[in-house]
Amino acid sequence: MPEQDDHQLLADFARSGSETAFSELVRRYIALVYSTALRFTSNPHHAEEIAQAVFVILAQKAGTLSSRVILSGWLYQTARLTAANFVKGEIRRAHREQEVYMQSILPDPELADWNKIAPLLDEAMGSLGETDRNALVLRFFENCTSAEIGAALRMNEETARKRVNRALDKLRKIFSAHGVSSTAEAVAGAIAANSLQVVPASVAQSVTAAAVVKGTAVSTSTLTLIKGTLKIMAWSKTQTVIVAGVIVLLAAGTTTATVKHIQTVRLHENLWRYPDINSMSLAKVPPAVDILPTIFPKGGNSASTDRKYVGIDQSVVNIVADAYNWPQARIVFTDGQPPERYDYIASLLNGSREALQDQLKKKLGLVAHPEMRNEDVVLLEMQNPHAPGLHPPVAGTTSDMTMNGNQIELSWQNRSISSMADRLQMASPLPIIDETHSTKHYSIDITWQEDPQDPEHTALQKVLREQLGLIFVPTNMPVKMLVVEKVK
Repeated sequence: MPEQDDHQLLADFARSGSETAFSELVRRYIALVYSTALRFTSNPHHAEEIAQAVFVILAQKAGTLSSRVILSGWLYQTARLTAANFVKGEIRRAHREQEVYMQSILPDPELADWNKIAPLLDEAMGSLGETDRNALVLRFFENCTSAEIGAALRMNEETARKRVNRALDKLRKIFSAHGVSSTAEAVAGAIAANSLQVVPASVAQSVTAAAVVKGTAVSTSTLTLIKGTLKIMAWSKTQTVIVAGVIVLLAAGTTTATVKHIQTVRLHENLWRYPDINSMSLAKVPPAVDILPTIFPKGGNSASTDRKYVGIDQSVVNIVADAYNWPQARIVFTDGQPPERYDYIASLLNGSREALQDQLKKKLGLVAHPEMRNEDVVLLEMQNPHAPGLHPPVAGTTSDMTMNGNQIELSWQNRSISSMADRLQMASPLPIIDETHSTKHYSIDITWQEDPQDPEHTALQKVLREQLGLIFVPTNMPVKMLVVEKVK
């Protein structure tokens, strides 16, 4: 009889309360959860309590988890959140002690790399996007092959391999920023060899016993821990309620007072203004709307989610692009772009763009409107529909564009050529018009080095031509531009 997969076991447990099914899930993932908790707390007893809480939460949610959820990734993230909730204000102290603890239980001198990155690993993993985090959990915590990772993430084997390598390099850079210099290969080896610790048999037994009754027999402290973690996991739903209340107030004619209150709270806390903000941290930011002169003139970052936008040390054209959902190459300023740089945020779950437009008008005196203009553009045309880089589509739809210095990576699954033209627009100073007339969907993974001194984008054109059979054709034609002008 073939082994049941994770979601079949969850379904069995949700349907009949099968202790056998849940015990198998605990067997598969107890090391992952326990080891994550142990890195946070440096205390086996605390790690056991956290593991109990995580599997109780799994038992409570067994009937509601989507079949598309990668269970190891979900359990890792839940363990990370639960452990962080457990130690709260002691996280920094625990991290300072972690190196000493790991050296005491892993004295082998060859583990120097692991001793350095272990205190940073879980916070670094938490800063990654969900797909990157899942890819690393599957590769290094479950020892999956690239083919298995591709199947789980609904992408082809080669794309999965590249996804793991890129995510691993992001980890390396995070470690480097904290003074831990190491190669990607050393990081990979250290995580693969040491991320999972041996779990006492009694831990698996106590975890299973607590989970199958869904926490009704756990200690008061564990129950409190479970409730706290569930509140953290439900944070995004809470934000939806908050924003719904804001929308009601806006509809009632209290726009100014409401937005002013939100701004006052956020500016007082000032939590969103730091140079390395990312989409994960942005997702946790309560409602806020503002544009302020930058406090990080030497460089910052920008990030966005489906409905939230933030930028640190950004040009005005960046703010306009987010506010109006418009490619930068198709934005023109009638009086020239202002040279000042700003920090900005729009984190309402609904109406963020409209609120940011309002701030552009109030703070910078800028408004914008679409207008047809004759402009220099490049047409994207199909020269070879059978090019080697046009892979067949796979199930699911993903899109990712990474700009690391001058190196740009474009990867997506099951998308059209026109969607690629939209993504390329982010790296082009000229409007790109899709003239391939192709309706087929592909999976694509390309990398090129952008030369700031090369207005012809020679490297990009070479990759497009040789790998995707696409060519750029320069021309001048009417195109819809976003015209930005001063308020009169």
